[in-house]
Amino acid sequence: MFTPKWKKEAKLLHKGAKKFLHYKRDLLKQDRIDEIESRRADLLDAMKADDQAKAAEASKHLRDTCEKALPHFPQQSAWEENVEVIFVALVVALGLRAYVVQPFRIPTNSMQPTLNGINITEHDADEKPWFGKQALDFVLRGRSYQNIVAENDCHVTNVEDTSWFLFTRTAVTFSDGTKIKIAAPDGETCRALRIPRDSTRKVIEAHAPVYKKGQVILKGTIDAGDLVLVDKFSYHFRSPKRGEVFVFDTRAIPTGGLKARAMGDQADGTHYIKRLAGVPGDTLQIRPPDLYVNGKIAQEPGFQRVIKAEDLYGRLNPNGYELARPDSDYPQPLKSSEQQFKLKSEAPRGMREYAALGDNTGNSLDSRYWGTVKEFNLAGPALFSLWPITSGHWGFIR
Repeated sequence: MFTPKWKKEAKLLHKGAKKFLHYKRDLLKQDRIDEIESRRADLLDAMKADDQAKAAEASKHLRDTCEKALPHFPQQSAWEENVEVIFVALVVALGLRAYVVQPFRIPTNSMQPTLNGINITEHDADEKPWFGKQALDFVLRGRSYQNIVAENDCHVTNVEDTSWFLFTRTAVTFSDGTKIKIAAPDGETCRALRIPRDSTRKVIEAHAPVYKKGQVILKGTIDAGDLVLVDKFSYHFRSPKRGEVFVFDTRAIPTGGLKARAMGDQADGTHYIKRLAGVPGDTLQIRPPDLYVNGKIAQEPGFQRVIKAEDLYGRLNPNGYELARPDSDYPQPLKSSEQQFKLKSEAPRGMREYAALGDNTGNSLDSRYWGTVKEFNLAGPALFSLWPITSGHWGFIR
């Protein structure tokens, strides 16, 4: 606090010269290294002697020596330095995303009410709120207001998922060639716009909605799904824990089929988020409303909330855990109360088996239908819900 300004600057220069030596040692000749060390020693002696004039002279010589130490290397321009900083920042960000923590947007409602997916709500309000309220609602609630009107007489001809990175988008094409983009998964979009599709996901045009010029296509709000951080680090050092919410990819998991289209179109997701219901060696069984693990009712808090149909859980699934509904497209290892689902523990590396169940058991495409999650599919536990901050889910996920 009471150190003179000249001495603070001298200390910073002395430290900076040391860093310069560390960073450039492989490029510097030995005589230059010796000279810089000598100049640093002169500056240190001047500071110890509390001689400001001598320190100023030593500082001048040290700067000059460092600047001339690599004369054959061109000085970076400000533009080049900025590009280098941006590049390093990108590398660090990509490294963090790949190995430490990754953001994940929840598109569907298979984990409600623990976590929210994207929801479209129709309403008949004549006008959108004023701009300030719209902006506040988006920041706090992830809510956007929609009022889409047909430009011509037309009907829906195609629905296509155009999502990328964290942005969920569905493109809807009409017979007049116009196209609109809606910030929701294609299943939720088709539900809200009442667009029928066949088993190949193609729009059934004969039954598709028909609009007159000026007619409302969509009026209402779109609430964003929760944005969560996935911990990609922990599973390298600990085993997955039964009862935690986790994320996994869908490689080699048979998630397609008609049932997916009846469950918020979860089939297209490259990653799912569910509750980890079983670990290698476990035996699962569902006797509604209970989930049994190794012959006993699961006691983890996440399972108990569903079993007991507490609060919002009861509104969605008043009968607790449900069995898989009949559908020939899936293996369905849990479609009757007598079935027991055994998870392999003795398996080659990466092939040990886990089970995943959604908290919204009545609307979740999960292990009851398609079976196991392999060890190589695991991404990591869902760590923290970042946004929206007023959803009631902000904070650590449990």
